[in-house]
Amino acid sequence: MKTFNDRPLRIFGPLTLFVVGTVFFRLNWYFEQPFSSVLRTDLIALSAGYFCWNLARWVVLSLQKYYPGLANTRRRLQWMVLALPVLVNIGWLVRQVAHIAFNGLTTFDTTLPAYTYSLGIQLFYHAIYFVIYEGSYVLLAWQQAYERNERLKKRKLQLQLDTLKSQINPHFLFNSLNSLSSLIYDNPGQAENVVDEISSVYRYLLRANDGELTTLGRELQFIQSYFHLLKTRYGACLDLRISVQEAQLEMKLPALTLQLLLENAVKHNIMLPERPLRVVIETQEQWLIVRNNLQRKSTPVLSNRIGLTNIATKYRLLGEGDLSILEADGQFVVTLPLLAHQYEMPVRS
Repeated sequence: MKTFNDRPLRIFGPLTLFVVGTVFFRLNWYFEQPFSSVLRTDLIALSAGYFCWNLARWVVLSLQKYYPGLANTRRRLQWMVLALPVLVNIGWLVRQVAHIAFNGLTTFDTTLPAYTYSLGIQLFYHAIYFVIYEGSYVLLAWQQAYERNERLKKRKLQLQLDTLKSQINPHFLFNSLNSLSSLIYDNPGQAENVVDEISSVYRYLLRANDGELTTLGRELQFIQSYFHLLKTRYGACLDLRISVQEAQLEMKLPALTLQLLLENAVKHNIMLPERPLRVVIETQEQWLIVRNNLQRKSTPVLSNRIGLTNIATKYRLLGEGDLSILEADGQFVVTLPLLAHQYEMPVRS
């Protein structure tokens, strides 16, 4: 997380607090004490002020390092409350040592009125130290979180637009109708099945934006219809295998995830009868794994890159991390987390 530059504050902050403390706590000293005594007292106060400022700063920054972010604000405040008595007494001890060094004394002033008076001043100062560093940290973290949420909202709107574009993909519709046209005379029964599958696919596509998530079972039903249309076009060049445990069917994932992954595999790989593209969809515990044999096309494929990017963005919007993409042993493997069936979308302000 970004931090603010506090160098000017470390230079002028203790001096400003010294002036404020002088005005509110011991202005009368300048009229009642000798100049030499006032000068020694001011030097002690300034030295102790700079020391205590930097010590409190180190404590707060250390807590922010070990317990970062807005979510840990309460924990940091709890540790500050516990550290406050220690820091206050260290401040009192520093002033006592300085008094002995400057005034040639041999013992601390441990009378109760002097001790409580000094503690009161130190409490005031340390409260300001904490407010400056923790307050600025929380404000900056909140601002960055707000800006990040705004970027995600904009990305979400773009994602929805991209999804709508993919839903009305004219090339896919054209290819499907082309395949249907060739089947009407050759195989009317299969042509009827293709019409049913087209209807199922587009019904699902048009409903995909009604909710952020869908169950794995519904997504698999859709992908089988989608695959049937692809199979009509590519025949033996394309193969799909599904190995999903029944217990995972009610788990959730972003709608159209499998369609985007299958489309991505078809777009970027060679498909021949002797070298078919084999796509496998399987689950392992709380993970969905989609893999295909990697046989990239020799010529670059024009891509708008909305497939995998859209899926990754959806998971980030859900606050569920990112997908894993791996190329190994001639396989292209995408691993995604499955969400519990009672999962609810997080509310974002």
